[in-house]
This record gives sequence, C-alpha cells and structure tokens, in this order.
Amino acid sequence: MAFGSATPPYELRFDAGRVCLDLLATAHPGERLDGVGALRAWIGGAGLVPAGTSLAHADGSWLVGFRELRGSVDLLVRCMRGAQPPAYGRALGRVNEAARSAPPVPLAVRGPDGGLVRELAAPPACAALLAVVARDAVELLTDPVARAAVRECEGDNCPLVYVDTSRGRRRRWCSSEVCGNRERVARHRRRAALARA
Repeated sequence: MAFGSATPPYELRFDAGRVCLDLLATAHPGERLDGVGALRAWIGGAGLVPAGTSLAHADGSWLVGFRELRGSVDLLVRCMRGAQPPAYGRALGRVNEAARSAPPVPLAVRGPDGGLVRELAAPPACAALLAVVARDAVELLTDPVARAAVRECEGDNCPLVYVDTSRGRRRRWCSSEVCGNRERVARHRRRAALARA
C-alpha cells in the first residue's frame, strides 16, 4: 500500500517487488538504516507516505521499530519453505502485532495546480507506518502465489530476496544492474583469462 515515491539521497533500493522485502534490503551489504535521516529517506522512497510529507517528528525509537520489524520479517521469509527455529513464533507474533495498528489515512486534496494530490489526514505515527510494512509481509506470507514467486538472489554473497514477476519466472538476481552486472563482468573476465591462457 504505497502512497507515492521519492528519490532518497541515500543508496537505498526499492526493486524487490514488495515493500516488506525492500525493508530487508536495508541490511545489505551493511546497515543502510544508520540514522533517522536514512529511515526518513527509506520511508519516502518506499512510498509509505506521499511526497512532501514531513517526517520531522521521527526519532530514534522509529529506527528501533523498523529494524526490529525487519529482523522479524527476514526470519519469516527465510523460513517460508524450511524448518522453523524457536525464534519463529516470536517473529510471527511481532509482525502480527505490528499489523494490528491502523495505517495512515490518505486524503485527496487540491494541489497547487488545482489537481487532486494525496495527503495524510495527520502526521504519520511510527506504528501506522510499521503497520503498512507488516501488513505487506502478512499478505506475502499468506498468499501461496506470491510466496511461490519469492527468490533469493543468485549473486555471489548476496542474500537479498525479491518477488520474481518476470516472464517465465527466470529472474536470477535481485537487480540486473547490480548483481547481474557483476556476474556478466565476472563471466567476461573468465572468458578473457581463458583466451589468454
């Protein structure tokens, strides 16, 4: 349930196909949510709020909440087809609890040019934004079709997951521009080395 999008000034990715999986990408290759500013950029870039929505009231507790939800979603996604460790029940409980909160309420208002634009009825609370991500995770985890389309990137040392919506379900990488390009460069170097040998 994305309301809009903005381009964040941080190196954040939004190509996993689901907002809950985009949140997982903030932990690779290192911590991307390294401060409240980065979290604000992610919230805007993920489309959780309309462009221009002030998030000045976000603080360190928001960062803790989003990182905790990320850890819970990560565990649930990685255990979708396998064994469930003891922490699975706690993670499921955290996601379900976060999903219970009411999401932000969007309104249609007249913009400067007279056209209708989205605006939130009130400044978004952390719990409301966490609810949007948690509900997306619940939808993903309970939808057999969407769940079957979740893939882990085949790139070297890339743990990112994404929803494969490609024709023929043949997508191999989290991003063709990132991991796919690395694979093509590595393949070219191997061929060049063989040709020289």
